[in-house]
Amino acid sequence: MSIVRGAATYGRGAGAYARVGVESAVMSASPHQLIVMLFDGAQGAIRAARIHMQAGNTLEKGKSISKALDIVNNGLMAALDLEKGGEIAERLGSLYDYIGRLLLAANLHNDQESLDQAESLLDDIASAWREIGSAGAQG
Repeated sequence: MSIVRGAATYGRGAGAYARVGVESAVMSASPHQLIVMLFDGAQGAIRAARIHMQAGNTLEKGKSISKALDIVNNGLMAALDLEKGGEIAERLGSLYDYIGRLLLAANLHNDQESLDQAESLLDDIASAWREIGSAGAQG
């Protein structure tokens, strides 16, 4: 087996192992932990987008921002329960919508400031969400 084929095989194996790890974490996570995972994924995608934006890699920047948008719109936004959550859920929905618009602006205009603002807002919400989980676990 050549070194190149060995490296490719290792890469596929490592990727499969990572997917199984993520799938296992998702299957065993509480609803609260799933939301934390969504925040982590969105924040990671935004960090990757920033790196690609700074490197001038438009294609990968777009993919990373699309991933963050997908998580915000189809993960975080979709998880809101407007009936039970009332005004808080409505306000979070508006905030997620605004974050989505910031991400679109960042992608369209290579706007680092919009990307930073979207990340900052997500960080604030994620921090509050983690505190809620810590308080629930202690109490």
